[in-house]
Amino acid sequence: MERREIRRSYIKGILEQMFLGRYHHTVDEKGRLTVPSRYRELLATAGAYLTQGFDQNLNVYPIPIFERISTRINRQTMTDPSSRVLRRLMFSNAELVVMDKAGRILVPQFLRDEVGLDSEAVLIGMGDYFEIWSPELWMGQTAMMAESEPIAVRFMDLDLSTGE
Repeated sequence: MERREIRRSYIKGILEQMFLGRYHHTVDEKGRLTVPSRYRELLATAGAYLTQGFDQNLNVYPIPIFERISTRINRQTMTDPSSRVLRRLMFSNAELVVMDKAGRILVPQFLRDEVGLDSEAVLIGMGDYFEIWSPELWMGQTAMMAESEPIAVRFMDLDLSTGE
């Protein structure tokens, strides 16, 4: 096998392990949200942690990713006020969620209230994790992303080159 084919195969394997895409799903009266089948495969082994995000949304992290993040947060000094706020945000709102046989997770009422989630949700792939948004707040995000010049300026200092 050529080196190029091996590299393509490796990259394809990585992409298959990522949360990608956008999905619209309903939230039932008990707060159960159907996880897209593509995402179910990535959460099937042990479940995930659901916690409040940074933009009036929820984040769903596979357990290994949440453990890495929590290790980094716990390395921060407790004397730093920003560190304490981050700990409170991430840990006081975190819930271990496991999918039921129908591929649903239960979103606790306090988290639904926090982000204005009612009967519909938008699930957004973010690579290592996915986000849950209310449709109204997601529309605001898409409007912001549509402003190409401000977005380009915002990201110009990031190294997003496609080369090695």
